[in-house]
Order: sequence, then structure tokens, then C-alpha cells
Amino acid sequence: VQLQASGGGLVQPGGSLRLSCAASGFTFSNYWMYWFRQAPGKGFERVSTINFSGGSTSYADSVKGRFTISRDNAKNTLYLQMNSLNPEDTALYYCARDFGGTTRGQGTQVTVSS
Repeated sequence: VQLQASGGGLVQPGGSLRLSCAASGFTFSNYWMYWFRQAPGKGFERVSTINFSGGSTSYADSVKGRFTISRDNAKNTLYLQMNSLNPEDTALYYCARDFGGTTRGQGTQVTVSS
């Protein structure tokens, strides 16, 4: 199983980023998928969830209305569109194949700072 997250970077408050996660080594369309994040000194937070087809999604209260999760099963790719970013969104973001986040990739750093 490989989960390769990308798209992180440095962005000013109020800005946007789109994260991608390329999945391989398993049948992507058979799995619900998840985005997690971990900020310095904070716990591991499940940010968003998407079902097999992409027709059902959920979000942590901290990102609801600002982030959008999606997937392209033909491309084996998971996405996270992040808008209206604020410094509290600064974290290492991971895509994961399970609810607990144990099967995850190496993460991509998002830093929100002026």
C-alpha cells in the first residue's frame, strides 16, 4: 500500500491549497478514504472522510465549510480543497485508508502564515 500526499506549501491567511493523494497497491475504489492532520504539539485529528463513490462526505467542525474532500477513482487519487486557510490549519496533512489513520502516507506540510 502506498499513499503519496502532495500539494502542501506556504500560504497566507485566507489563501487556498489543494492537496492530492495518489494511492497504489490496493483497490482504491473499495475503500473509504480519510484526511488527517497533526499540528506541532497537538493530537492527530481526522479532518475529513469520503465514502467509496464520493457521494458521502464528512468534516471536522474545525474545517466545515472551508474544506472539500473529493476523489477520482479512475485516477486512484484523493483530494482536499482547502479554502480560507488560517494559521490554526498549519499542520502535516496525511491521507489514510482507515478510520484510525494507521495506514497512511508520509504527509505533506501545510503552513499558513503571513
